[in-house]
Amino acid sequence: MAKVTDRCFEATRNDCFLCDFSPPRSGDPATTVIPDIPADFVAVAYNPGRAVRTNSSVLAAHIKRHTGRDVTFTLATRDMNKLAIESLLLGAQLLGLENTIVVQGDDFSPRDLERVKHVGDYTPTDLIKSIAAMNTGTDFRGSRLRSPADYCIGATLDLGREPLNEVKLARSKVDAGAHFFITQPIFDPTDAHRFLDSYRTYSGEDLAIPVFFGLQVLKAEGVLFSSVPDSPRYELGQGRGGVEIALELYERFRESGIHNVYLIPPIARGGARDYEAAQRFLTAAGR
Repeated sequence: MAKVTDRCFEATRNDCFLCDFSPPRSGDPATTVIPDIPADFVAVAYNPGRAVRTNSSVLAAHIKRHTGRDVTFTLATRDMNKLAIESLLLGAQLLGLENTIVVQGDDFSPRDLERVKHVGDYTPTDLIKSIAAMNTGTDFRGSRLRSPADYCIGATLDLGREPLNEVKLARSKVDAGAHFFITQPIFDPTDAHRFLDSYRTYSGEDLAIPVFFGLQVLKAEGVLFSSVPDSPRYELGQGRGGVEIALELYERFRESGIHNVYLIPPIARGGARDYEAAQRFLTAAGR
């Protein structure tokens, strides 16, 4: 089993894929179907849609045990206090997990807040720093653990937000101890290089950790977020397949030197994911 950073060396020009995977709204093993996703890592999301779903770390361990695939699991700072999160991390380590991705989690709606509370005991950057401390054997109180954790820590970027603020946040997460980034979907590889250039200008040095740039497989009848440009929308409307569009963008990624990809399967209305489309993409990409 591998850490994310064991697989993603841009200089080798070998591609590395993380594929997003949404937990089911069930804990019944008989109804928990795990598709065969030929990615380097299955990236198990945390409660997409703010819905009750199988715990991301438990599902990641289940996938790893039953498929042999390497996995990551996502943790949101929104829902647990420091004691709960760090205890969960030790439990996930006991289950053999090595890779985690830290997010804040989508904000609750006013209606949600009538039934559930936002915790937010950590910011994502603070949690990254705390996991890095756990890797040296120290918990959030400063007490020594019996043995250190050993996590490869992922963080998130959104290149659609204000560029300088995102660069500053990225630098903070690197300084806190992040080992890799994943991004929201991009549709032009120049966006990736613009961010890396901005980071270099701000920091005075290259970004030293790998970035998995988001590549979303679209579907005409699926959910198309506002960030999706007009061009792929038009192509979908003309009957071109989402996998074909994604493969063309993937080739543009590779030609521009991007070899670490965070693959996002199509999202159907209602939230279901089309993993068969992700399988077709990865097969065509030579996985």
